[in-house]
Amino acid sequence: MSSSHDLITTLKAELRRAGITYARLASELGLAESSVKRIFSRGDMPLSRIDDVLAVLKMDFAELARLVAQANPPRQQMTLEQERAVVADPKLLLMAICALSHWTLEQVVDTYRLSKPQAVACLLALDKLGFLELRAHNRYRLKYDKTFRWRPGGPVMAYFRQHAVADYFSGDFGEPGELLMLVHGHIAPGQAALLNEKLQRVAQDFAQQHLADQRLPASETVAYTLVVGMRSWLFDAFRQLLRAPA
Repeated sequence: MSSSHDLITTLKAELRRAGITYARLASELGLAESSVKRIFSRGDMPLSRIDDVLAVLKMDFAELARLVAQANPPRQQMTLEQERAVVADPKLLLMAICALSHWTLEQVVDTYRLSKPQAVACLLALDKLGFLELRAHNRYRLKYDKTFRWRPGGPVMAYFRQHAVADYFSGDFGEPGELLMLVHGHIAPGQAALLNEKLQRVAQDFAQQHLADQRLPASETVAYTLVVGMRSWLFDAFRQLLRAPA
């Protein structure tokens, strides 16, 4: 669904809520009722006309945008079926990850062995899956917010465990900007939840820095991958040494 369609759908709902008919709106705008019906049925209204309708509703555009956002909240996770479709095609998974990093189509084609038609086909597939909204000139809008995460135990995480985890942890994490820490301890579950929130903020800071540094030349940036994890777990060798509960 396009953003313009969302705006018009919300305008219709607000007109109904205010009890304003097309006939009354047409009178307020100095138009024929048939013209108003045609404008709304096309689903494509210029901003100047939206402002005219908002004036009749005694609303401003910021309030309309807020209502649109409330009606279409960004999602935090894909469905199981969506993840299965994405992980079934490595090119589609690559494009999904690049989209989460807000890469342009040109950046993807310049970096990976994907032709422009192949990359556009991937964007179209992700649009059909509801992962993003493809717009003019191959631009897109993600339908997921900054708290997005792949499904725990889902197809994508299973793919990374099988194909990427060993490769990722094979490095010694000694290069500039690299860090690997392993911390074990016993803490209250409530404190664990607070620490999880802090770790999520670190991940969001990383994502925000990535967006900010996209303005730099490619020669001045380095590809990093941040892995954040915390779980109730003990080494298997240690578990075997545990005493039986009294």
